Amino acid sequence: MAVSGLLMLGYLVAHVAGNLKVFFGPEEFNAYGHWLRVMGAPVLHHEWALWLVRIVLLAAVVAHAVSAYQLSRRDVKARPTAYVHRRKRSSYATRTMRWGGIILALFIVWHVLDLTTGTVHPGGFEEGKPYQNVVDTFSTWYGNVIYIVAMLAVGLHVRHGFWSAAQTLGIGSARRERLLRVLANTLALVLTAGFISVPVAVMTGVVS
Repeated sequence: MAVSGLLMLGYLVAHVAGNLKVFFGPEEFNAYGHWLRVMGAPVLHHEWALWLVRIVLLAAVVAHAVSAYQLSRRDVKARPTAYVHRRKRSSYATRTMRWGGIILALFIVWHVLDLTTGTVHPGGFEEGKPYQNVVDTFSTWYGNVIYIVAMLAVGLHVRHGFWSAAQTLGIGSARRERLLRVLANTLALVLTAGFISVPVAVMTGVVS
């Protein structure tokens, strides 16, 4: 679960960096979208590298979901009877990991159908013109609501997941705990703000 989570985290960092290119205008953002399809050329054929990334990412998502289910079942078997008294020692991010994961799984499906295949895209989906497609999506109230809620879930998930992965992989220690928590909080905040800045920019007319 830790390894698959870190793979997805790496993708999120690269993805938010690419998304922020929308602030440099349609030419640069559309050129970035084109580069994603031809990266690896001329060694690799058109979109081969992109499909490789997609396959690895899909495998990470499936592995993460399966691991979460298995850990949940083990937890239930280890303690079939709930504690009589519960003390709230865990953070909100920790307590909402399961629901956050479900929200993100549903969002991924919607996001692909919206901006990759154009199946649920509002208006006319234009292949090869990601800038206009992004503007179309975030010109609708429901597109903004879905995206912003999902990105808040990403932030909470990253906040707990990064620190937890460090513990699982043996990186964490009592001496490093404060540093890891600061890194987790900072990473979650930067990712959330970076992703949400795009729909906010469209809503306010900064990107149009």
